[in-house]
Amino acid sequence: MHTVQCIRWVRGSSFNGLEPGRNPGRTRSVHRFTTAAAAEELITPNVQVSYTQHLINGQFVDAASGKKFPTYDPRTGEVIAHVAEGDSEDINRAVAAARKAFDQGPWPKMTAYERSRIMLRFANLVEKHVQELAALETWDNGKPYEQSLKSEAGLPPGVLNVVSGFGPTAGAPLASHMDVDKIAFTGSTETGKVVLELAAKSNLKPVTLELGGKSPFIVCEDADIDKAVELAHFALFFNQGQCCCAGSRTFVHEKVYDEFVEKSKARAIKRAVGDPFKKGTEQGPQIDSEQFHKILKYIKHGIESEATLECGGERLGAKGYFIQPTVFSNVQDDMLIAQDEIFGPVQSILKFKDIDEVIRRANATRYGLAAGVFTKNIATANTLTRALRAGTIWVNCFDVFDAAIPFGGYKMSGIGREKGVYSLNNYLQVKAVVTPLKNPAWL
Repeated sequence: MHTVQCIRWVRGSSFNGLEPGRNPGRTRSVHRFTTAAAAEELITPNVQVSYTQHLINGQFVDAASGKKFPTYDPRTGEVIAHVAEGDSEDINRAVAAARKAFDQGPWPKMTAYERSRIMLRFANLVEKHVQELAALETWDNGKPYEQSLKSEAGLPPGVLNVVSGFGPTAGAPLASHMDVDKIAFTGSTETGKVVLELAAKSNLKPVTLELGGKSPFIVCEDADIDKAVELAHFALFFNQGQCCCAGSRTFVHEKVYDEFVEKSKARAIKRAVGDPFKKGTEQGPQIDSEQFHKILKYIKHGIESEATLECGGERLGAKGYFIQPTVFSNVQDDMLIAQDEIFGPVQSILKFKDIDEVIRRANATRYGLAAGVFTKNIATANTLTRALRAGTIWVNCFDVFDAAIPFGGYKMSGIGREKGVYSLNNYLQVKAVVTPLKNPAWL
């Protein structure tokens, strides 16, 4: 059942507020960024938002209720477009279209070769329009997807349906729908629990979940510090820190800790923050106002927990959702910034003494999506990759993906794997067929 539901939801674990009565954290020569990058004139994207309706049964249609919701430019907080807001009735229509397409339509009667040709045409069209799609993605991560590709690729009506909306009013009806055979969800752990519960309470449909993370990035004492600093910086700050597998707990051996902290601070200060459409920009705004304020609360909590604020720590500019690249040192395991998925540009650097200690501390988390190991010693790398409880371990690299490499998490980072042959198993059923034979040839 290939009904697709688009929900505006910011990844990350829940935030329970600030602890009162804590002393302000320690700071040492905290660098405050200039606001020039955020205050510069913004580039107007050379792309038009043409599709703001649902796609159901091969047709673009308004929401059954007629409702729409605004989608915002995170650079300014201004409205880009108003998008159809789906609810249970829209989900019912989309599921009915998908059910008919997969039970009675031409798609299930096609050979695997015929279906693969359509999917490859679809992929080619994505590549053909990649600049337009990239512009929409940059302009607004909650954009309505450019849907004109589906008919040109040859997908039969009902095979692909897209309903935009919110979790409680569109996501919940989809997860609990009795005619949906399978759910795949990517988002926060808290929402993943709700999806799993709704699936169980309805028709026990199988669910795969790719959820939150608090991935350790371990820098051993033999590491090339300059390379480790750059890789750890990339592991955390990529996509404004809004990455499920971000290396958000940077564990550094005590012998190289001070040097690493100073160089990490210098690298964060150099980070170019501004309009993501401008050449040379490394960091744009956070996805929306809610995530922006959540990150600032975590930063405040880090200061009040007495972590050392090395640089950043504030918003950048007077409009939009820009946050200064932020680095904390002297972070302790019991601090919220070391436990929760912040989903923002906040690097927490922790100190460790030996391998056994860092294994224990790296695994002391409810998450297990990914981990990074930086060392020149193959024995150390082997020990860590076997001991760390995470779905992906990168050694002397980070965020390296391939269609053949399975991706998914241990513990509360999810259920199942995406990519590779493992992902196909999530969409298959095993069927045993037994029939009697009279006078078989081999007897």
